[in-house]
Amino acid sequence: MAISNPSSKTAELLALEREYCSFGDTVHYLEPPKVFVNCEGSFLYDETGTPYLDLQMWYSAASFGYKNPRLNAALKRQLDRLPQLACQYLHAEKVEVAARIAQYCARRFGVKGRVHFNVGGSQAIEDSLKLVRNYTGKNLMFAFMGGYHGRTLGASAITSSYRYRRRYGHFGDRAHFVFYPYCFRCMYGLKRDSCELYCEKQFEKLFDSEYHSVWDPKAQSSEFAAFYFEALQGTGGYIIPPREYFVRLREFCNQHNILLVDDEIQMGFYRTGKFWAVENLGITPDIIVFGKALTNGLNPLSGIWAREELITPELFPPGSTHSTFSSNTLGTAVALETLKMLEEEDYEKLVNEKGAYLLAGLRELQRRHPGIIGQVDGLGMALRIEVSKGDSVTPDRELTDRIFAGGLKGDLEAGGRKYGLVLDVGGYYKNVFTLSPSFTITREEMDLGIELLDQLFRRCRAV
Repeated sequence: MAISNPSSKTAELLALEREYCSFGDTVHYLEPPKVFVNCEGSFLYDETGTPYLDLQMWYSAASFGYKNPRLNAALKRQLDRLPQLACQYLHAEKVEVAARIAQYCARRFGVKGRVHFNVGGSQAIEDSLKLVRNYTGKNLMFAFMGGYHGRTLGASAITSSYRYRRRYGHFGDRAHFVFYPYCFRCMYGLKRDSCELYCEKQFEKLFDSEYHSVWDPKAQSSEFAAFYFEALQGTGGYIIPPREYFVRLREFCNQHNILLVDDEIQMGFYRTGKFWAVENLGITPDIIVFGKALTNGLNPLSGIWAREELITPELFPPGSTHSTFSSNTLGTAVALETLKMLEEEDYEKLVNEKGAYLLAGLRELQRRHPGIIGQVDGLGMALRIEVSKGDSVTPDRELTDRIFAGGLKGDLEAGGRKYGLVLDVGGYYKNVFTLSPSFTITREEMDLGIELLDQLFRRCRAV
């Protein structure tokens, strides 16, 4: 869909934005910021009508595609029936969404639990921190290097990047950060087939002596209340950990009365081929934090599931947390429709089959660009491309940035038509493309994605 004099309209918007909008969000990672005016399925459109294949889908929030007809219809029905309601009152959709999630967890984990809602992922992390502190009486946490849990003050304290904290003063409750099992770039220089989970053993060694600062052997107690983790690191670069690492971690934390809090904000609702990404690891967490794809990005809704003993009404009574829009009717209506969709089709099979097809294409792309693409990997439809400086190892952030910017120019060609490509950059060294395509993406669109990536690698390598 084209509009008249697009360059003039874009220039007007950018001028207004420079004058009146805060630059504190992520828009200005690219200059000038990209302006989109329409979307559908796996594509975004600029004002000239150029389609941009989106392989990151709003950080995996729009798993069911842009303008999904069924989810849009659910939102419209709620707009005409009960569009607003203060969260101190009940409505059917809130109760039904909570029940479905809690019932799934009971079936999958054999554990009774309850669900608590908020608006965004960071806010749900904040609620989980309150839940942990309330239950344990402790305020120190473990978290992983490379982990990302949000940018509110409490969430920033357990997010590993110092960049998100450095301007805001001292964080007295900052997490104790532990090496994540990033086997492609092992922090200890070891190989997975012979390391015997050395990194997990190093964490356990913290508890060997009181002089390692985390454990009192005489009292058999710790200042640390919980360990926050992502079953598959999102912003850290879609790193897929060894399953057995987390099996051992769960056992060890049980022995030392440390709760496990699983952040599923990016990976929940079948992104990794399982309802929860943690199911790939074979463990049961004490708390699960979720958001994003539950509403396909249509209306903010997030929440936590917690084991019954942590969240009983007696222990966590009314008013323990509050947000005006926490269980909003529009978000819960879309969430309920999302959960119904997930129950009606075998998404485990669908996501794993499509993910395997795209991963095969990425491996072919790696063969075309040896040394430049250091690693490709994937779990379900969470996939990664690690970009290197010709030696398969050394991170190449500059090339990654050029490819990212090149995709947004909208001048790639395929089948006689111009396209753009929307990517997301992550990883410890900002050299990883993290791919989270729509579940509705077709094989033809995945083939197009590989073709456009190939063009970008060839073009940008030559610069």
